[in-house]
Amino acid sequence: MRRSKAIRPVINVLVVDDSAIVRKLLSENLARDPQINVLGTAPDPYVARDKIVKLKPDVITLDVEMPRMDGLAFLHKLMQHYPLPVIIVSSLTPKGGQMALEALEAGAVDVMCKPGASYTVSEMSVQLIDKIKAAANVKVSKKKPDASERKPRVKAALSKTTNKIVAIGASTGGTEALRVVLSMLPKNAPGTLVVQHMPEHFTKSFANRLDGLCEMHVKEAEDGDRVVPGTVLIARGNKHLLLRRSGAVYYGQTKDGPMVCRQRPSADVLFKSTAKFAGANAIGVILTGMGDDGARGLLAMKENGAYTIAQDEKTCVVYGMPKVAVSLGATDCSLPLELIADRILKKAAS
Repeated sequence: MRRSKAIRPVINVLVVDDSAIVRKLLSENLARDPQINVLGTAPDPYVARDKIVKLKPDVITLDVEMPRMDGLAFLHKLMQHYPLPVIIVSSLTPKGGQMALEALEAGAVDVMCKPGASYTVSEMSVQLIDKIKAAANVKVSKKKPDASERKPRVKAALSKTTNKIVAIGASTGGTEALRVVLSMLPKNAPGTLVVQHMPEHFTKSFANRLDGLCEMHVKEAEDGDRVVPGTVLIARGNKHLLLRRSGAVYYGQTKDGPMVCRQRPSADVLFKSTAKFAGANAIGVILTGMGDDGARGLLAMKENGAYTIAQDEKTCVVYGMPKVAVSLGATDCSLPLELIADRILKKAAS
């Protein structure tokens, strides 16, 4: 007797974009996945509002640069009155990147760039389908101010600087998770490298935003940047970030290359290079995110003597990457998001 395959629920999607070409392109490519049903499209937030009430989509894709009402203003209203998972699909421009970052802070689940010189239609479609499937499982509630933003944090301090290296990987929900972790680290915390799945231009805006919130200096990584205490390097969108070592000096390398785990930058690439060049001198952290990127790289770090941390399921937006890492035995511990920075500092001082 043959077992019947489990039937996966269909995810109903509404595409919101002022470009008819983009609406057609997204609709056709998303419809190729049997798990996704494109309910319809909307050219602006006013039409989108009516269709959301009528069609009740599970997920919407939203451009942020639109006429009549920009997507950011619409998102704020949506999260106040009818919260649901939103994926930002934005143009690959510095302005689009800044607006997309503000959208993530306003409650959007994830961000994606429109196809262009850096991202083919095929690459974009594969990633967007993955993001939609992850977003459909996210429980979105009305946006509330984070207590950490209302009340200054009491940061721990390292009694002395350290040559430890911290490598962090994150995806869906990671922009907020990274803000929490990095804002709790003192200005002399170990040199840190971060892979957050975001397109180029978006990562520069993200790094600049974090730099204004953290005691450490946060910047988008450039090839050859030294990894020193007090500095955080954010992987550039569409470029892999690797740790390298020359004598006693650690530095970051940015490079092109194929996608790894459907991602560029990839946490696996960062973690494996950190395992090779830092070994037991490193601390690895895997945060909220869809898929399995980073899990095998984190295992390599642990096998080379590094201390490894996963964000726990309860505090993850999407318990994908940490779950796979835990299942592989790649982690020394799983911690709530707000306790991760303290554990990093304790291990760095030991």
